[in-house]
Amino acid sequence: MSRPNEGEERDGPVIRDNRRIDPKTGEVRSPAAGAAGAGAAGKAGAAGAESAAEETPAMDEEAVALKTQLAERTADLQRLQAEYANYRKRVERDKGTIREHAVGGVLNELLPILDDIGRARDHDELTGGFKSVGEALEATVGKLGLEKYGEKGEPFDPTVHEALMHSYSPDVSETSVVDVLQPGYRIGERVLRPARVAVAEPGPDADESGDGQGDENE
Repeated sequence: MSRPNEGEERDGPVIRDNRRIDPKTGEVRSPAAGAAGAGAAGKAGAAGAESAAEETPAMDEEAVALKTQLAERTADLQRLQAEYANYRKRVERDKGTIREHAVGGVLNELLPILDDIGRARDHDELTGGFKSVGEALEATVGKLGLEKYGEKGEPFDPTVHEALMHSYSPDVSETSVVDVLQPGYRIGERVLRPARVAVAEPGPDADESGDGQGDENE
């Protein structure tokens, strides 16, 4: 039995049978037989090293693939979260719109009653129990978001005012509301009823303009 060559790589002790006579058959061995055994062992070691070298790139590729999949799944999750957040916003907005329309429909039916309360107040007839009921109703519709608008002297706005009367006046510098014939009501930005008003534009004295159309007839 001989020692392995120096520098030879092996995983464990290698035993070689270098006897020239085969103990099993009694025949003289060929010198190539021992060399073949040594060569086979060397090849086995080299094959193991090559296999280990091939496994390393494969593991790296698998890690890269897993990282890519993780990034894709994370992006999908973030996209779903954003879509859900937008969905909730749309639902809340739609709920608010539906509620506003429903409340507006009810309040619109109460506007004639509110007009009667306002006229009674203007004529000092809002007294006694009628006064308490009227003020309670006005407070209730106010809590629901109903807003009364329309005041003398404010600029005329065709989006919220309905002009029923028109005249000229030297006392105004722009088209303005000079009388409120019927107040307007709105909920938020939604107008339930425009304010019906009389408006005046800057112009000559009433004596010179006549009925407000004098300039046009000259």
